[in-house]
Amino acid sequence: MEPLYVRGRKLEAKDLQCIRELIEAHRDWNRTKLSQHIAQNWEWRNAAGQLKDMACRAMLLKLEQKGLIRSPARQRPSNNRRSWRPGPVPVDRYPSASPIEGRLSSLEPLSIVPAQSPEELALFDWLLWRYRYLAYSGAVGENIKYLAFDGSTRPLGCLLYGAAAWKLRKTYCDRLRRHRP
Repeated sequence: MEPLYVRGRKLEAKDLQCIRELIEAHRDWNRTKLSQHIAQNWEWRNAAGQLKDMACRAMLLKLEQKGLIRSPARQRPSNNRRSWRPGPVPVDRYPSASPIEGRLSSLEPLSIVPAQSPEELALFDWLLWRYRYLAYSGAVGENIKYLAFDGSTRPLGCLLYGAAAWKLRKTYCDRLRRHRP
């Protein structure tokens, strides 16, 4: 078997066999206990030294989806919002299914506004859920959400800035201030 890369970790046949044997030997373990045990044994930790338990659990899920292992049965429904769907969006706010073509000047004036009202937040979530190339199940952590509209208030897109981007902005602005003449 060729090495398999899952969640940034290189897995070889011996690793998969080890996981299978661990599952077989500990049939009473749940998925959390299994992932914690594997992360501990592999010394799989983040930069802060914490176990990468969730990364390990996601790795186990991917291995199961590929048919390479059989994880313990779920003891309760997942709470990771995997089945999440955005709230209702007013029908008149759904973007057109047809592509937007033409010159940018035909869409002006453009506006970018913070998504604050329940309707704007529902539209924001719907846009990301519908058009993002990766699965979207809601933003994590502190963030700021914006919606972009054309001159006839047709939604064109959305922008999501998380706390990490704020930190980068602060660092960048501090650097600019230090280098100003």
